[in-house]
Amino acid sequence: MGAQWKHAGRQDNAAKRGLMFGKMAKEIAVAARLGDPNPDMNARLRAAVEAARKASVPRDTIERAIKKGAGLLDETVNYETVVYEGFAPHKVPVIVECLTDNKNRTASEVRQLFRKGQLGAIGSVGWMFDRFGVIEASHGTSGLDIEEAAIESNAQNVEPLEAEEVEAGKTGGRFFTEPTDLDSCNKALTERGWVVSKSELNYIAKSFVELAPEARKEVEQFLGDIDDCDDVHRVYAGIK
Repeated sequence: MGAQWKHAGRQDNAAKRGLMFGKMAKEIAVAARLGDPNPDMNARLRAAVEAARKASVPRDTIERAIKKGAGLLDETVNYETVVYEGFAPHKVPVIVECLTDNKNRTASEVRQLFRKGQLGAIGSVGWMFDRFGVIEASHGTSGLDIEEAAIESNAQNVEPLEAEEVEAGKTGGRFFTEPTDLDSCNKALTERGWVVSKSELNYIAKSFVELAPEARKEVEQFLGDIDDCDDVHRVYAGIK
């Protein structure tokens, strides 16, 4: 089924690494604000913290983000989720999900970023995507049957993670659930010894646009520029 579009080479330099850390800290803060600030009691926060640790985000950055979200610092968190739809070059459908504390600023930046594509109204490309819960998890035992794990946790589908996404000697899977089953599937996997590194609602393209190499390079540059915006949380596109 595929995952959300990923920005290739995001960690190529310190600036991009800092951007990634900042976005992870924002997700942690929002998760702590919307639920229990204890990761053991908050599936979204637990997954966000695990993903941050996996990406080598400093411990004090993680702890500060939790405290910020929980209202334990002088700083306040007031992020809103805003979704934009449109087309990248070559008519590739795109959904951009933002976390922002200033919708006017974000709208202006997104309009500028879409100048080489086409920004549309809500619903203009949403029908080209399905809404699923997506969980990425690993288990300390290698060679586990991920299909069996999916059935036991009430996931709708599952696919193995790429080799570079899983530590040696472990089993990794990407589990797809109905949106309403995300939390229960997360809990079921955790109870069976799986370590969840991602647990979120995603848009997944129903079909993918086939592109020649040069066209694909142009689209990936367009998507990369969008993903580099501070307010952009996730980018979904109809390419693999």
